[in-house]
Amino acid sequence: MTATETTATSRTFRPSLLGVVLTLLGLALFIRLGYWQLDRADQKQALLDQYAAGQQAQVEITSQNAHNLPRYQRAQVSGRYDPTHQILLDNMPSHTGQPGFRVLTPLETSAGWLLVDRGWLPLGASRQVLPDISVSDEQRTITGTIDVLPRAGLQLETPTIDPTLPWPRVLSFPTHEGLEQQLGHELLPGVLLLDASHPDGYQRIWEAHLGFKPERHIGYAVQWFALAAAALILFLVTSVRTKKATDASPR
Repeated sequence: MTATETTATSRTFRPSLLGVVLTLLGLALFIRLGYWQLDRADQKQALLDQYAAGQQAQVEITSQNAHNLPRYQRAQVSGRYDPTHQILLDNMPSHTGQPGFRVLTPLETSAGWLLVDRGWLPLGASRQVLPDISVSDEQRTITGTIDVLPRAGLQLETPTIDPTLPWPRVLSFPTHEGLEQQLGHELLPGVLLLDASHPDGYQRIWEAHLGFKPERHIGYAVQWFALAAAALILFLVTSVRTKKATDASPR
């Protein structure tokens, strides 16, 4: 009588401590980033909804409502420009990425001083030669959309500006308070983005300032959740141990 040997394979789930720790950290990070992107998508969608709602009706800016008008509200106001104290907002690229300025002109209204964004101008041959942004101080009625001042991705300390500098002044991401100090009087909240139909303006392509649209953030969220799923699958696969057992039986 002879004996034959047979080999049996068994699999056991035996994860390592290091694998558990790394997987948990990875899952926590990827899932957190995924939900962060979903939250960003909700915020961007809320801005789009706010912009659409604000464009539905137009209001007259008065002393009663000037301090509480919502962002992206369409508005009308009458007043006179101050052509001698204008601001060129620096580091304002166009929609195609071309460097240039946005022109802020104070408008004296019955409700107070309001900054009007008259649009975008390209950078000239030299920063030492500023564009001609002259405008008359005649009485006018204009319409536009209420917005906030552009903000830098990384807010730096506002530099001290010499009050004797000539006008117009080139400023990079000034604050509302800083502009009040520059101009020497209080300003109504926000800025009015001048409608493209009005004269005395430059390139005006106004829209909700989003950066990435909601769909892009949702796509990023899907990628982060997919990485979390991949990390979990990798952990499960690498934690399975294979063991071979030999069995000798008589024949």
